[in-house]
Amino acid sequence: MTEDFGRDVGAAERMVREWQERASEKAERFGRMQAEIEDISVTESSSDGAVRVTLGSDGILRDLSLSDHAANRPMSKLAAEIMRAVRSAQSRIPELMRQAAADTVGTEDPAVQHVLSRARESFPEPPESEESDEPRTSGAGVREMNLGPDDDDEAASAPEGSARSWQRPEESDDDDFEGRSFLR
Repeated sequence: MTEDFGRDVGAAERMVREWQERASEKAERFGRMQAEIEDISVTESSSDGAVRVTLGSDGILRDLSLSDHAANRPMSKLAAEIMRAVRSAQSRIPELMRQAAADTVGTEDPAVQHVLSRARESFPEPPESEESDEPRTSGAGVREMNLGPDDDDEAASAPEGSARSWQRPEESDDDDFEGRSFLR
């Protein structure tokens, strides 16, 4: 009877040791996945190269480059180009995250599926593809946009109160901060 007990204890110790090894291996793979996801960087440019944005895996703008000829366009058009590039870059992040997960821990793990699902929910779909502003890829996976003259017509015809026609309200003196930051 004591021999059976000894074998059972030995088997239990082996089982715990194997479980610990698997947990350590899984934690190491998840650590690699996290590092790969944190290293994701997406760059998008406008078709003429006037606008270039770079975003991190969190979708936050890391770099914005405007060429000299970007200054020659109306600010509303430039803002629209920047936002299209940002949305286009953000829309690529979930797939890059999926690739990082597939290369490290696989995509079948429920935790990975949850992370990827949240990424798909958090980031926008690619910008609408219309002939005048369809993003295209040219070399090295950089997506570009081609903006046509129709963009100015859209801004001019935007209904009053829409995001395109919004203007900053005139400053009022009712904030009680006497022109200073409330953080001081």
